[in-house]
Amino acid sequence: MITLISGTNRPESNSIAIVNLYAELLRKHNEPYQILDLAELPPDFIVSALYSNTGKNEQFNKLASMVANSDKFVFVVPEYNSSYPGVLKAFIDGLSYPNTFKDKKGALIGLSSGMQGSGLALSHLTDVLHYLGMHVMAMRLKLAHIEKNFNGEQLTNQLYQELLEQHIEQLIRF
Repeated sequence: MITLISGTNRPESNSIAIVNLYAELLRKHNEPYQILDLAELPPDFIVSALYSNTGKNEQFNKLASMVANSDKFVFVVPEYNSSYPGVLKAFIDGLSYPNTFKDKKGALIGLSSGMQGSGLALSHLTDVLHYLGMHVMAMRLKLAHIEKNFNGEQLTNQLYQELLEQHIEQLIRF
């Protein structure tokens, strides 16, 4: 099972829109997937689901079980202040340690308004995922100037569309 993770809790984000586009392409390849949207996290999960409250928040537990029951992941991550969103880090920190991501496979897609395409954010996330024992696919797709190259439903940049399809093909073989 491939779990597509929208790496922000911002409602109606470009991240979830790219996740949905990715899901559509996986469907064409007959690949099973599920979508984990961090916008579905309980707003108080940092106090109601972590540390001494581990296991006590059903809404958080449902999302965490999606991770536990998957073997491949695609993280679609916007760039926030030259890194990935803190809510993604808090979610990862709330998962069972050390085995949640151990020996599983991950692929990364970064989105940014600027010209770097979230490169630093993906580097930071890669470091965390490697620490947790995940094998991260070498192709890290960086979608720069996302507002100019995505209309909310489709990538308008032909190169980005081709790279997205290559990313999926590599993930399937990974």
